[in-house]
Parts: sequence; structure tokens; C-alpha cells
Amino acid sequence: MSSSALSFKTKPRTTKRGVQLAPKRPVWEEKPSKVGQAAKGTTLTVVVLLVIVPIYCVVLTSLSPQSSVNIAGGIVLVPHGLTLNAYREMLGGGVITRAMVISLAITVVGTAISMVVSVFCAYGLSRPRSLGHRWILMTLIATMFFSGGIIPSFIVVADIFHGYDQYWSLVLPGAVSAFNILIIRAFYMNTAGELIEAAKLDGASELRILWSVVLPTSKAVNAVMALFYAVGYWSAFFNVMLYMPADSSKWTLQYVLYTYVSQGATMPGQNSATTFAGKDMPAPLSLQMCVVVLTLIPILIVYPFVQKHFTKGMLTGAIKG
Repeated sequence: MSSSALSFKTKPRTTKRGVQLAPKRPVWEEKPSKVGQAAKGTTLTVVVLLVIVPIYCVVLTSLSPQSSVNIAGGIVLVPHGLTLNAYREMLGGGVITRAMVISLAITVVGTAISMVVSVFCAYGLSRPRSLGHRWILMTLIATMFFSGGIIPSFIVVADIFHGYDQYWSLVLPGAVSAFNILIIRAFYMNTAGELIEAAKLDGASELRILWSVVLPTSKAVNAVMALFYAVGYWSAFFNVMLYMPADSSKWTLQYVLYTYVSQGATMPGQNSATTFAGKDMPAPLSLQMCVVVLTLIPILIVYPFVQKHFTKGMLTGAIKG
């Protein structure tokens, strides 16, 4: 079947009054059955509930007083009074507020460093005549399958470079992702060669070509990779456990969450009985769920702005022709 026939079958149709109808179904696509449509709707509903219900329970528990937690016997499903006391307690200063500032700073600085290194590396590897690009590419791919392990990494960072109890140890050891570089490289290789050749004929340097030609045409992949790096820095807690476990004033929010929720340690402010009277005092579980909510908020804010780039950013670099 010719391409014109295919386009004729899928183009939008209109009535005599100009009302646009749904495009005609291609001949190879089966007509959906009622059972199939019901099964798809049921599956999507179950998936949505599996995502929304846990978040709903966590948020509701963080807003519940001690009496509601006692009635529910743990995680709250039905509200019995709501209060912001847990958030006032967590955001009133101390470990949580300081940890949020540290996490945001590490995420912003780390994402900027990672994107700069990844963009330069990916652009160099995308140019077929760049010096040693094949050997560098093979080395990057090898790091995806082989690693020195935790102990050699700790020795290099803590002993050789004296990174123990230093903030840079939370950024530089994981600043480069070989997988992300390969994705960006594949996208850059599909950048229109005519534009690059025209820029070279005009006397543009490689840095000028990268800044004026490649980056403006690759906003989708750059946005997606920046989100990947940001989520990685925001969610990381293991490096804090390795390089600065003793000083709680340098903990990130994720390590505070790990310590106070996973290990069941005493939450900061949990003993402030003078601040809240009787039944209005935040429950320990409410404080823990409050920390969980605070860790989710930045990602939920950023993700909708980057979502539109996901399909193009992840797939365009892998499609040839």
C-alpha cells in the first residue's frame, strides 16, 4: 500500500457542516470491542489508584492529629480532623529546615556541574573526527558494566582527596552518568548536519556551534537529562551515609528521611510538649509522613514542566532515518 493511501486512511474527516470527525481507522487496526475497552479502563483505573491512594494516605496522615492516628491505628485513611501542626514543627527551624536547604543547594549545583560535563563530553563524542572519541566512548561504556566497588571509591574520595565530611563528596563522585552521556550523544548525532556545515563555513568555532546550533535544537533531551540528574541528587542519601554520617547539621533531607522513618529514630521536635497542648501535639507518625511529603513536593512541582519533553528527548536520539 502506498504512502498516499495510508495518509488518506488516517487524515481527519469533516462533515458537510464542517464538523471534524475522528480519523478513519487504518485497515490493519481491529475495531475495539466492549470487553477490550472495559479491560483497558479497569487496568488504567487500578494503576491510577495504586499511585494515588498511597500518596493520599501519606498526605492525610501528615495532616492528622494524634487522636486521628490513634483511631486509625497507624496510617490514616479517613480524616478525623486536620491540622498543620506537623508542618509547623518541621518547618520551624532545626534539622529539617537546614536539610531542605542543603538538599536544594546540592541538587542545583550538582545538576549544573553534571549537565556542563555531560554536554561537552557528548558533543565531543558525537563528532566523528574528534580526537580519541572511539576509545573514550568504549571507556564510558565499560564503566556501565564494571565498577571498582564501594570500598575503593571510599578510599579515593575520603583518603586520597580528603573528601570526608566535605559537601563536594556528595556531588563530584556521581557527577557524570555514562548512560545520560550516551543518550545526549545519540541526540546530538541526529542534529542537522547542514546547519553545522553552514556554521563551519561561516567560520564558527566548535564552541560557537555547540552554543548556537546544537543546544537550541536539543532542548528536549537536555531538559530530560537535567531532570534525571536533579532527581538523582535530590534522592541520594547513600553518599551522606558514607562521607558525613556523624554531623547531623550536614545531612540532606533524604538522609533525614532515611534516619527518622526507616530506622525509627526520634523525630526532631517530637518532645516539644511545651509548644502544643495535649491532643494537638503532632503524632510521631504524622511528623514522619510530613518529611515524606516534603521530599516529594519539589519533584511534583518540576515534573509537569518537563513531561512534554520526555518522549522526544528519550526516543529521538534512538531513531534513525
